Amino acid sequence: MDALVALWAQAQAALFESVVQPAVFHLGLVSWLEAAFDATEIFMIGAAEIVVLAAVLGALEKWRPVEVWADRRPVRVDIAYTLLVRLGVLPLAIFFLLLPVVDGLDGWLRMHDFIPPKLEDAFPALFDHPVASFLAYLVVIDFVLYWVHRAQHAFGWWWALHALHHSQREMTFWTDDRNHLLDMVITDLVLAVAALLVGVAPGQFVAIVAVTRAVESLSHANVRLAFGRVGERLLVSPRFHRVHHAIGLGHEGARQGCNFAVLFPVWDHLFGTANPVREFPATGIRDQLHGRDYGEGFWRQQWLGLKRLAGRA
Repeated sequence: MDALVALWAQAQAALFESVVQPAVFHLGLVSWLEAAFDATEIFMIGAAEIVVLAAVLGALEKWRPVEVWADRRPVRVDIAYTLLVRLGVLPLAIFFLLLPVVDGLDGWLRMHDFIPPKLEDAFPALFDHPVASFLAYLVVIDFVLYWVHRAQHAFGWWWALHALHHSQREMTFWTDDRNHLLDMVITDLVLAVAALLVGVAPGQFVAIVAVTRAVESLSHANVRLAFGRVGERLLVSPRFHRVHHAIGLGHEGARQGCNFAVLFPVWDHLFGTANPVREFPATGIRDQLHGRDYGEGFWRQQWLGLKRLAGRA
């Protein structure tokens, strides 16, 4: 393990010194040098994610695909979204940009004799163990993501943006990052604020984002895979999440959809949004069957999302 950590550090230093640092100096952004070094590691994490997911989930999709398509062009734009998100790491960027703001506010409050409560203050014994504290934060963040996801379906203006994600008829593990840019900014901003408010450390946040994205990529995979009666209550499976994307169920069903959980299906069972369908239905939005256009290329999809938001598409 120490050898792997050392190798990773050497790779980060080499990439930073040969590519990132010269670019920072060339752009006159010397004050951002330390942040650029951290961003280099985040970029490397994203690149490693893409390689591992493409190899593992790509193999799974070839092993037991739900659907086989002659034309895979609709999937290409999803690959572009994945590269943009995983290498651009939007939620991590927002988190680190907000970090000094939150730290400053925390310091100001403490100077005025108010100590903001943190999750670890309520359960101090739990946070003596790194793994236990990580899992606790993971559960809290997943709880927030469940309600964010429900809000994306419940509020018409937000659904106008989020509909892009559901418009993919050829869903694969690449579909996870297929989102309107404004939708991504809003969601990641809420996520970063929630993480900072409960006291998630930067290193833990990076790990939480990595774990969450890995499970989300698996849950969107075009693979005939379920986790069984017990397993499907513990972790979101490709079958469980596919029902969320199903035509007539994913948004048009009761409560504007079902199976909203990102990691842990317990939230759907607790709040009555779990759908027990044991099938692998077709994905998409019902109005696509009547000719509504959600766009094929990246920029058209973004433009149509803004037009839907304005009520003109």
